[in-house]
This record gives sequence, C-alpha cells and structure tokens, in this order.
Amino acid sequence: MKSARLTTAVVALGLVLPGAAQAADPVKIAFTIHSSTGNTFWQGVKKGFDDACGRVQAQCQMIFTQTEGSIEQQAANMQAAIASKPDVLMTSIVDNNAFTGILADARKAGIVVIGVNVDATEGKSKDLRQAFVGQDLYAAGVALAMAQSANFPKDGPLHFLIGVSAPGQNWSEQRAAGIKKGLEDFKAANSGRQVKIDRLDTGTDLAITADRVGAYLNANADVNAYFDTGFWHAAVARVLKDRNVAPGKVLLGGFDLVPEVVTEMGTGYVQVQVDQQPYMQGFMPVMQAYLYKTVGLAPVDINTGKAIITPEQAKSIMELVKAGVR
Repeated sequence: MKSARLTTAVVALGLVLPGAAQAADPVKIAFTIHSSTGNTFWQGVKKGFDDACGRVQAQCQMIFTQTEGSIEQQAANMQAAIASKPDVLMTSIVDNNAFTGILADARKAGIVVIGVNVDATEGKSKDLRQAFVGQDLYAAGVALAMAQSANFPKDGPLHFLIGVSAPGQNWSEQRAAGIKKGLEDFKAANSGRQVKIDRLDTGTDLAITADRVGAYLNANADVNAYFDTGFWHAAVARVLKDRNVAPGKVLLGGFDLVPEVVTEMGTGYVQVQVDQQPYMQGFMPVMQAYLYKTVGLAPVDINTGKAIITPEQAKSIMELVKAGVR
C-alpha cells in the first residue's frame, strides 16, 4: 500500500508541476554513486533521475565511477561535485566512514544531502544526510530468504550459500545479514533438520561470480540454494545450465530486476527476486530537491520496498524492465 500511495503522489505531483511557480534559478543537483556505467541496475535509477530532472527543468548530473564499487573514485567524484556548488547532493553511502568529512563539507556549504540506494548504518554520515530514499536492505534480505524457503526440499539436510558481492560495503553486508537471519529463523523452526549456512566473497562481475560460485559448487555438490546480494546469480544460472543441472536443483535468488535475471527467471533457474524500484530511487529525490528549492520543504525518508517477484511474473514485467522503469 505504501508504494501505491507514493506512486499516486508522483502522478499527482507530475500533474501539478507544469503549472507551478518555477524557482528563479533551476535547482542544481549532483548525484554521485558507487557503480560504473556497465552496471545494468543503475540504468533504471538514471532513467528515473533523468525523467524527473526533465519534469522540473533541473540542472542535473549523475556521476559514475570508472571501476565498479570504487569508494575512492566515488569520494573524488563527491569532492568535485561539491566544488561545483550544487543545491543538492544525492549520493549512495556505501561506507559509514569514508565520506563523513566530505558530507560535512557539503553541509557547511549549505548543500542539502540526500542518501540514495545505500544508507549509512550508523555514525556521523547517517546524521549528516538529511533523508534516505531506498530499500531497507536488511529487511529485504530477510524477505528473500523467507520467500525462497517455500521452495526448499521438504526433508533431508540443507546446505545454503550466501554470496556477498562486495564485502565491507553497507548494501551487500546488510542484505547478507538479512538473508542469514531469515535462514537461521528457518533453521530454528526446523530444528530436526541439519542446516549449513556458508558465506562466500563472490564479486560484482558476472564472470567472476560464475567462476567463484562454480568452483564452490564443484567442491560442495550438496548445495541446495545460492543467495546473491545483487543480481550476479544470473551468471550462476548459466553455469548450472552449461553443466546440465536441472532448474530448481540449486535454487537461486537475489536482488533487482535487471534483464539478465528476468531472463533466467523465465528459464526456471531463478525462483525468487527482490525488487527495490530503481526508477523511484532516481525520480523521488529529484522531486524532493525541487520542493526544497521552490517552497522550502525538507526532504524525507522514502522506503522503496522489498517486493518479491517470481517467475510467473517475469514475462509480464520484461518490457518494463527493458524500458528502465522496473
């Protein structure tokens, strides 16, 4: 219901904005993220960002890293963005400490700071950002494990593998912790069964994830389910297919409705996926920036959700995914 209300608000806002009073100068927004242009998930965020910027005639820039997940490059991009004196800095906060000084500089310069996609879990960075627009990552991890548990074998020992795509980064660690909690809850509710839960550094590249998880599966033929903290389990689906492993023998689940994953849902290799609504993550903070600039409204937190998507829905949403709005 919350997502529906927010969607209605966006539509209503879109109807009002063309006739609303414009600011004397367009709102200037810099959006720095921790990912490269090759990350397909972020294209949905960028689509929402670009659409919203066009709607309110904002002056916007989304700044990617050259190397996927590089905190150092993101920090440098943030410093350059602040030097350009935007009204609003939107940024993913993948580390609790790495950006604290930069965010403090932004606030001292009178720049509004909105966390997007990834939030600090504690500390000064969490205090410095004035709102967060994105998923509750821990809760989403729990939801993924609970949803996939419906597909677990009904008897016998169980062996689960959690792929931590970016060890140490808030988004990956929080999701992994949530998945582990969901699996531990399942284990407690099924105390008569042997349940093993392992963790593996699996990387943020499809080829690397395929190699690392493929090697793990070679050494552990009893694995029943693999959980990825991103969308790179799409590569594991291809590994299973190449090895003539039947869909569902090793259950797969993870996050984000990128085309690679939705395709594998259609083949039956991916059973459960969590949607965090990337288009909304790009669109809504721009609207908050516009309202701050024009009428002085402070930005607020928006939880973009943890909707569970199953293969039955894959075909109907593929066109929306390709369009970058899901």
